[in-house]
Amino acid sequence: MKIDVLTLFPAMFAGPLDESIVGRARAAGILELRIHNLRDYTHDRHRTVDDKPFGGGPGMLLKPEPIFEAVESLATEQTQVVLLTPAGRKFTQAIANELKQFEHVLFICGSYEGFDERIRAALADDELSIGDYVLTNGALPAMVIIDSVTRLLPGALGDEGSTVDESFSHGLLECPHYTRPVEFRGMRVPDVLMSGNHAKIAQWRAEQAQIRTGQKRPDLLKNIGEGPQAPAKE
Repeated sequence: MKIDVLTLFPAMFAGPLDESIVGRARAAGILELRIHNLRDYTHDRHRTVDDKPFGGGPGMLLKPEPIFEAVESLATEQTQVVLLTPAGRKFTQAIANELKQFEHVLFICGSYEGFDERIRAALADDELSIGDYVLTNGALPAMVIIDSVTRLLPGALGDEGSTVDESFSHGLLECPHYTRPVEFRGMRVPDVLMSGNHAKIAQWRAEQAQIRTGQKRPDLLKNIGEGPQAPAKE
């Protein structure tokens, strides 16, 4: 998969995307990732990328000229152009699975008060947000989405089954997990997990995933139908 990122702050990407799963995927050729400075697509001596909005108001808007030039330089007919903006769809695991299907994704990071509307109208195939809060710019959302998508790519994880039964894979939070020792400070691993009965273990995990989701994220159950009710905490 190929990902390009257009940003005013390319130095923010050094480090987070050089380590862990993303770093290994890049080294293995699973992910081709390139970070581009939006100012490289300007032609004035001040490398201007923003201007005041028509009609007045606070802040500055990203100008259309450098972004249009960048997209026309970097994108092909197969490219999915994605704006990172508070106005976008809220990013989910399902959207991560959508994005992994594209051969090439170009993320455009918002900054300041946002984009000139012509950028959205003429260039964007999609718009994404990672949550209902305000960040300084779109660099951090880009990193979050790239990390989430990369781990879904074939060969990115050591165990291909790792993404099958984790949180949000089936619309639920993941069930509780345990490892050695069997007992620690009076807290014991549930007997069913040591029973060797795989059918009962699978049933227990499914029930616990429903219960945990009901306790911590009941909003998720609305999308899949109500499951077992979470027990009240004492």
